[in-house]
Amino acid sequence: MGEVFTHRLRVRYSECDQQGVVFNGHYLFFYDVALTELWRALVGEYGEMVEDGYDLVVAEARIRYREGARFDELLDVSMPVAHLGTTSMTVRPVFRVGERLIADGEVRHVFIDPASKAKREMPARVRSALRPYLDGTGAAPSA
Repeated sequence: MGEVFTHRLRVRYSECDQQGVVFNGHYLFFYDVALTELWRALVGEYGEMVEDGYDLVVAEARIRYREGARFDELLDVSMPVAHLGTTSMTVRPVFRVGERLIADGEVRHVFIDPASKAKREMPARVRSALRPYLDGTGAAPSA
């Protein structure tokens, strides 16, 4: 298994629902924050990629909820890269508070030309940066 990038967030009160747990819709937002930080750490400035004629869009997203994270807990979002295709990539985020599995899922992204919105081949520098983080298993995280 390759390396796994992990980003830590603190759950804010405004992200919790009336039951006192993180509202389900926030997990994709948390994923987006972690993906932005992964990109910044491994690939570089996202805006430079867009200026070079590449953008990244979500084509498919699935989150499986296991247990609710709560206000002020530290939530670790691990970002194993499950697939690097020709024009797409798949990340299987895992959300944990300590040893507790909170949620997991799968998000498929497609590289596009920002002007035409047509699919584009993944930039070589992106592939090189993400390859060490490719988990190689193709399997969903276990519970």
